[in-house]
Amino acid sequence: MKKFVYAFFLLLLLGPGQYAFAQTASDAFARYQAKDYKGSGQLYDQFLKTGKATSTDYYNAACSWALAGDKNKAFTYLNQAVTKGWENKSHLQKDTDLASLHTDKRWAKLVQDLDAKLAKLEANYNKPLKAQLEKILETDQLYRAMVDSVQKNYGMESQQWKDLMAKMEAQDKINQQQLVEIIEKHGWPGKSLVGQQASQAAFLVIQHSDRELMEKYLPLLREAAAKGEASKSSLALMEDRVRMNRGLPQLYGSQMQMNPTTKKYELYKVEDEANLDKRRAEMGLGPISEYLKLFNQ
Repeated sequence: MKKFVYAFFLLLLLGPGQYAFAQTASDAFARYQAKDYKGSGQLYDQFLKTGKATSTDYYNAACSWALAGDKNKAFTYLNQAVTKGWENKSHLQKDTDLASLHTDKRWAKLVQDLDAKLAKLEANYNKPLKAQLEKILETDQLYRAMVDSVQKNYGMESQQWKDLMAKMEAQDKINQQQLVEIIEKHGWPGKSLVGQQASQAAFLVIQHSDRELMEKYLPLLREAAAKGEASKSSLALMEDRVRMNRGLPQLYGSQMQMNPTTKKYELYKVEDEANLDKRRAEMGLGPISEYLKLFNQ
């Protein structure tokens, strides 16, 4: 299963730039986390019939069914994920959720089909830039992947937490410097230039930057999203973050903040709450109720 970490502090994404939390998908992911893989797969089955699923949703469904021992469903959904745009071959090959499929003769065919598709997609990519951005993405997620376990095991007042935050901040500064150089030379690195995954790195690095850098590059992200070069969901998150930094209510309900008393995440204030789900849908986001389930709200 694929997970990216960002937002006010911790926001889970099932895939690069993709929100899958509509109707049963968030419940399916919760079942996956609870190690009820068959139950997770069954809920994904329901969700995939809604017509709202992304390639990442099909991939995650395949992971659940592979862990549940149903190889036929796992391969069916993996093939559909590739058809619908799944590009992350490196993750596919190292994802332990899919380890049980590797000895099946269908696995080699799946990887071969993905290779053929990627060869066509990448023919016009800036491959050195793509590789650089994918490395940046890897380092952006390195310490964020440790947040949950350090918080649970040591707490947010511990030295371990402080050390982790210091490492994350130092790496973020390195990534921001590299990305500024990339953007100043190439403009916003969109999907057609570097592919979906590498393009997502640009958004994540800016989303983790300071207010000044975020506001500087927000217009470029708006332009990229309007052209289909970046996802609307990424734009929604950055719009909300910029508004929060300014002390304004957010538009899309993507930003959470820690309550200093309860030590729990709460939804940051929202403008025009009555139409929140409508605005979220326009940006490719699921209902706010589904999103808040991730934070036990």
